[in-house]
Amino acid sequence: MFVTITTDGEDIYNLEIDSQMAIEDLKALLEAESGVPPDMQRLFYHGKELSELKKTLEEYQVGQNEMIHMQRIQQAAPSHPDFDAMRQHVLQDQRLLQQLERTNPELAHAARHDPAKFSTMVEQIEQSRRAAEIQKAQLAALNNDPFDIEAQKRIEEAIRQENIAANLEAAMEYNPESFTRVTRLYINVEINNKKLVALVDSGAQSTVISPETAEACGLMRLLDTRFSGVAKGVGTAKILGRIHSAQMRLSKNFFLTCSFIVLEGKGSELLFGLDMLKKHRACIDLRKNALTFDDCDIPFLAEHELPEKQRRIEIHGSEDEIPPADPKVAIPAAAEAAGASSAGGLPSSSNTQSKFSEKDIKLLTDMGVSRQEAIHALEMAGGNPDLAASLLF
Repeated sequence: MFVTITTDGEDIYNLEIDSQMAIEDLKALLEAESGVPPDMQRLFYHGKELSELKKTLEEYQVGQNEMIHMQRIQQAAPSHPDFDAMRQHVLQDQRLLQQLERTNPELAHAARHDPAKFSTMVEQIEQSRRAAEIQKAQLAALNNDPFDIEAQKRIEEAIRQENIAANLEAAMEYNPESFTRVTRLYINVEINNKKLVALVDSGAQSTVISPETAEACGLMRLLDTRFSGVAKGVGTAKILGRIHSAQMRLSKNFFLTCSFIVLEGKGSELLFGLDMLKKHRACIDLRKNALTFDDCDIPFLAEHELPEKQRRIEIHGSEDEIPPADPKVAIPAAAEAAGASSAGGLPSSSNTQSKFSEKDIKLLTDMGVSRQEAIHALEMAGGNPDLAASLLF
């Protein structure tokens, strides 16, 4: 099979090898092609390092016309960066700390109060930067053969992912409220002196009550099992029957006569559906935040006014679902997927002759910032490219 080997530089190697070739043998072959000793090579496939030398390419699921990135280990670079020294540098430079608080407040807080978390976050930034470099090198390799069908498919996918990231970034900047959770519409009701919380749902064809709630309200004696069956929607649920008529109190002096479908399930205890909404000419008025009738407005409940069971359903989708270990992960992960965001607001440096290496500057400019912004960020970070990247993004 054929594989393409990309490097940190501009060298690209097209090799015809066997899928049963071990990683150590591939490194030996690459030494003959590139002159880089095996112990100085790090091989990555889809961002994952091929570190087990005895494993074969097939075991790593490397297929025909795939790309592997070879990274050369720099001897001068320390294998374990001194994160504590980096943290001390941040704490001693008030200007740098203020800049970090504006661009990455979580990292700034970790620098002050949690050295272990600071080290982890900086290491994650470095891994993200390395993954971006590998992706860029792979895209460059694909562009070298524009007539290859597989290459065109991967280029198309890379462009699609970039568009998705840009779309997400724009939404987070200009439409952040779309990422918040919206509480559904609930009202307080009362049946046979039993206080309940009803979910108002114009998308539900019928008004539904759970068997437990019907029992608590003393309505199960009125259950007509001739109307039993199966409800089908996103899933299926068993219909136990129908309660044809019962009084439901919505306010001190406002009562409605309702019929209910008794439905098994773990959802809301009472669902005020379209049948009763139309029968009583109700209006869901979002401007007033109320369910309005001819002479009565019933306010919708805020999230903190809901019973614990309903809050769990709103947050997790089911009262039995176990909450995730860290519910705050979602948005930072999506924000990271958004890629490079603008670093506007960084003052430009007037010094065109930089004391920093062109490699470090290029690492930052490749992320979408100008050369002056990259130099300024390196100055603020004391020459550390990883910390500079965290200041910019």
